[in-house]
Amino acid sequence: MLDGMKSTTDTTKHIEGFEDTVKDFWVSRPRRPHQGRKLAGVAAGVGNRYGIDPVVVRVVFVVLTGFGGIGLALYLLGWLVLAEEGDEVSGIEGLLGRGRSSMPKGLALALCVVLVPTWILSFSWSWFDGGTFLGLALAVAGMYLLHRSRGHLRRPVPTGPAMASPTGMTTTMSGTDAGVWGQPVSEAPPTWDPLGADPTGWRLAEETTPAPAPRPEPPAPPRRRSKVGFAATGVALAVGGVGAALAAEGVPWFTPAHVVGLVLAVLGTGMVVGSFLGGGRGLVWLAVPLSLTGLALGAVPIEDVGGGFGDLSATPATAEGVLPVYERTAGDVRLDLTRLTGAENVSTTVRNGAGNVAVLVPPDADVWYTCEAGVGNIECLGQQYTGVNPPEIEGKDFGPDGAGGPKITLTAQAGVGNVEVRRG
Repeated sequence: MLDGMKSTTDTTKHIEGFEDTVKDFWVSRPRRPHQGRKLAGVAAGVGNRYGIDPVVVRVVFVVLTGFGGIGLALYLLGWLVLAEEGDEVSGIEGLLGRGRSSMPKGLALALCVVLVPTWILSFSWSWFDGGTFLGLALAVAGMYLLHRSRGHLRRPVPTGPAMASPTGMTTTMSGTDAGVWGQPVSEAPPTWDPLGADPTGWRLAEETTPAPAPRPEPPAPPRRRSKVGFAATGVALAVGGVGAALAAEGVPWFTPAHVVGLVLAVLGTGMVVGSFLGGGRGLVWLAVPLSLTGLALGAVPIEDVGGGFGDLSATPATAEGVLPVYERTAGDVRLDLTRLTGAENVSTTVRNGAGNVAVLVPPDADVWYTCEAGVGNIECLGQQYTGVNPPEIEGKDFGPDGAGGPKITLTAQAGVGNVEVRRG
């Protein structure tokens, strides 16, 4: 009598091998939620999908941004390929006409336009050689291992047009792709009766007493406000203030990039601690702009520059008065060598982290020069370049009178700013 009964006990799908893991990740990829999101819901979607505090996921994105900006590129990619709750397909699939997506096609197209240069720049700029590739490898490996261990749990619920397969498993069509969303569902014919009895012959006892009303649930206790966020903010401000003061005094290691890195380390620690103890979610709004600032500072192709902050102007009257190095961490540097006369021989370097560099040389001087800039214009004795990371300019110029006069060997460098070398 019970031969036709079937039950499904194993509702998870066993994943085997790398290819199966990648395919299963795609068909059951996270969905961006409406609630609990900070920007686009990418971090919240990944956290909800795999049972992780979204704050930890946001910390990972912030940390990966330090690896050449790959964290920002991955976030934009997730915004495009992860569908929103209630949508049939993601924004990029909706742009291609494969289903319904609430993301406007204009926004999807704009994200595509922004994503391409972001990926290119992330592989061009890095805090250290190979940093972007390392960050990308860590992100891919972490997601792969996470899906291998937790991919069978918390699978998204179908939202697209569903169809029943011969085995009773509900699948969802997403454009041209069909995948399993959620756990398999066994469907039995509605007319099937395991006892073989006539439903019209059933007799149910009439209810004589009303069911008791359900007791209201007690209100949830108020959540204690965590002080992790306030403590981390205070420590970050203190570290940033001390680091900035040391940088202003010209202490060699304390450059702007290093100070930003120290503050980010404090904020990241606060967010990780807050994910376990509660609180610390607001720290992400401080960490994101600081990460972008650190990315910009790390992108400057010049070694760390000391010398402190503020403008520097020097006009040496003799060769002995010319210093080997004139430098500033931030500010304008101006060196006037027009007072040099005769056959004096000098060699000096003028460099600046953020700001302009201007050098004046005598009209009759013989100059051997090297000029470079990370971002800005270079105008060096008639040669000129502009843009991001322009080519280095090297050469020699003996002036309109030919060889003779002071001999000057000059190196002029700027991280972000203009470099100008001209005759006075």
